[in-house]
Amino acid sequence: MMINCMENNSRKPKAFLIDVDGVMTSGHFYYTAEGKAMKVFGPDDNDALSLLGAYIEIRFTTGDRKGFEITKKRIVDDMKFPLDLVSTIKRIDWIREHYDPKDVIYMGDGIFDHYVFKHVGYAIATADADINAKKHADYTTERNGGNRAVAEACFHIMKKFFQAYDPEKVPDARIKLSGEWTV
Repeated sequence: MMINCMENNSRKPKAFLIDVDGVMTSGHFYYTAEGKAMKVFGPDDNDALSLLGAYIEIRFTTGDRKGFEITKKRIVDDMKFPLDLVSTIKRIDWIREHYDPKDVIYMGDGIFDHYVFKHVGYAIATADADINAKKHADYTTERNGGNRAVAEACFHIMKKFFQAYDPEKVPDARIKLSGEWTV
């Protein structure tokens, strides 16, 4: 495995790239006779990403062409984050085109994500990730994808590389949280 230049905090990450299906979602696809109908996104991830966004660029990738519009609705329209359609087996090539991989934290769960994990600065797998992904991850969440795994990863990243989240303090009012639960 590549030596992790972020492990000793000698280099700060610049981008947090997150695979959508199986990380932001449960990984399940719901079909009707008309095709893919929905995906299940978990709670709290959006708000934790809002807290982390003060420190690092956040961007999402998906390889799901047929479910792209569903993913776009949640990630781009609702959460206001960039989303790219990128082949799961060509993802490291895409990362190299846009970033120095050593500056990237990548979070994934799939059977091809270990190819990316081997080359990025820091790799995070979900608790229910593929065995090869977990084997090559620098950190594995305790939670499954679609069940606050991304929120857990955000708090881990803040503590490890930036400033730990303090649950005793109300978040800065300038940080735009999801607003999903306001009255």
